[in-house]
Amino acid sequence: MGKNLRWKLVVIAGVVALSVFSFYPPGQKVRLGLDLKGGVHMVLRVQTDDALRLLTEGTAAQLREQLRTANITGPTVEATGVTTFTITGVPAEQDATFRSALSTVELSYDRASNGPGNYTFTMKPNIAVDDRERTVNQALQTIERRVNELGVAEPIVARHSAADQILVQLPGVTDVNRAKEIIRSTSLLELKLVDQGPFPDEAAARQAYGGTVPPDIQILPGRPEAVQPGQPATAVYYALRRVAAVTGRDLRNATPQLDEYNRPAVGFSFNNEGAQKFGAFTGANIGRQLAVVLDGRVQTAPRIDSRIDYEGRITGTFSSQEAADLALTLRSGALPASLTYLEERTVGPSLGAASVRSGVSAALGGLALVMIFLLVYYRLSGFNAIASIVVNLIILLGLMSYLGATMTLPGIAGFILTIGMGVDSNVLIFERIKEELAAARGVKQAVSAGFDRVFLTILDTHVASLISAAFLFQFGTGPIRGFATTLTIGLLSNVFTAVFVSRTMFELALSRRQVTSLSI
Repeated sequence: MGKNLRWKLVVIAGVVALSVFSFYPPGQKVRLGLDLKGGVHMVLRVQTDDALRLLTEGTAAQLREQLRTANITGPTVEATGVTTFTITGVPAEQDATFRSALSTVELSYDRASNGPGNYTFTMKPNIAVDDRERTVNQALQTIERRVNELGVAEPIVARHSAADQILVQLPGVTDVNRAKEIIRSTSLLELKLVDQGPFPDEAAARQAYGGTVPPDIQILPGRPEAVQPGQPATAVYYALRRVAAVTGRDLRNATPQLDEYNRPAVGFSFNNEGAQKFGAFTGANIGRQLAVVLDGRVQTAPRIDSRIDYEGRITGTFSSQEAADLALTLRSGALPASLTYLEERTVGPSLGAASVRSGVSAALGGLALVMIFLLVYYRLSGFNAIASIVVNLIILLGLMSYLGATMTLPGIAGFILTIGMGVDSNVLIFERIKEELAAARGVKQAVSAGFDRVFLTILDTHVASLISAAFLFQFGTGPIRGFATTLTIGLLSNVFTAVFVSRTMFELALSRRQVTSLSI
């Protein structure tokens, strides 16, 4: 055996060994998709109008504070739509001061006059488009963080067909309702100063302001409380300052805890910027109530007894699981907008297992028929083709496991097609060898010429197929992309096995003795 043949055998053995190592044991290293493992498939729509409305309301609140700081107390600032807010009642003598306070606002909003002292501000179209895109991207990242913390194996979170849609696939998930609640929970945490309250109902809260609630005040419901010990809990309402001292964006961490009564609670800590803001806020409002607002509901409203810098706690009627889920959603960040479900499908694990069995049976059945054909038609040379196809499938499975590709039912179809591509390549080579033998060339020369002259043909056909696979991957949906991924890897490995592995086996057989004929 020559050195050239020896290193070829070492390369083949090394590639096969690495491939087996990459996918064995399959139960731990091969990623199964939703259609094989079972789980949940969801398509969600991000309500980007919510984000634009919050941005508009926040801008109106900030402008209201700026006007107050500039001693312009007459105007009324009110958000009137998703992207619009109005200012009415600007005194003529303060119009110049008012215009100077608009320098930052007019970077994002167009101002139109509605008469003396009255203005309408509309968000600029490019700002609205950018904010919608940013909202979807932020929602995508938040959902991905939440899904990862759920411990789901190999989830898929990606943009869907429309600009505001997100695809979520959770293989192996059994508690569907819990997963849905965690994904769509806004979990917007705000710490706000209590202006007045609690009140027994919303009407009483409004009456405290003469029936007209000031623009910088909002009334929110609280957690039902018992007025007297032993009495049933009743609904309460609080009048809060609209601008939050800190929000969930200022959090560093959140963990489930137990309060002083050994009840489930959620503790949280601030990052440096949040700690500075919260410390200054609590230091300036000692003796007043601080409302912990979660998704528009006051969870608790404790008294500020001293300056608080880094830590806080949310108490309520939580179960241990609810406290853990709330901590998870707070850690992953608040969703920038609400979500609606457009599509939901649940695949049972039994259905997935049946798909695996059917796919594997189809692949093995196809491989068996191919083997019979090759052995009958090409005799002993058929063993070379069978060996190259088997090695091709081993390399394909190993590369998919190494690259982290997900095995889906269409992917199994890609496996079966790879078998067909391997047969096609070997048939081209064998028929060329037979032509060379018919031309009365020696066996070794015929084998060498057969591989050399067919190589470009094989390369051309595989490149054309790769181009098709690239289009499938670029424009296809999840299952089509899975098929394209398997097909691409199978095509690349097939060039190696059909040309290199099969040729090496011929050379090994012809190197042992003087051969005058070939069983083909």
